[in-house]
Amino acid sequence: QVQLTESGGGLVQPGESLRLSCTASGRIFEIGVMGWYRQAPGKQRELVGDMNRRGTIAYAHSVKGRFTISRDNAKNTWYLQMNSLKPEDTAVYYCNARKTYFDSSGAWGQGTQVTVSS
Repeated sequence: QVQLTESGGGLVQPGESLRLSCTASGRIFEIGVMGWYRQAPGKQRELVGDMNRRGTIAYAHSVKGRFTISRDNAKNTWYLQMNSLKPEDTAVYYCNARKTYFDSSGAWGQGTQVTVSS
């Protein structure tokens, strides 16, 4: 079993940056894909981007060029660097660890609120 702990959310102004962290514990070796998702009020949860075990990364069109996923293997931590934030990026952000892309569930972080507002 994998446990995920998130940190790094907050309130920022449009154009500013934030970095979210997701630290894994437990059966870390089972993590094949680490994804970042977000859910805005009244909307469905959507995929922001994901990174597989080999380091291959994919991003949603809405964040491509502004958000970057990375990882620090020594710290068992994945990051979501968010630049040029927009009000429409406001949401609760979650990390999700799955064994494969075909795994429908996996482990979820507790979520962290990101608010972009002037």
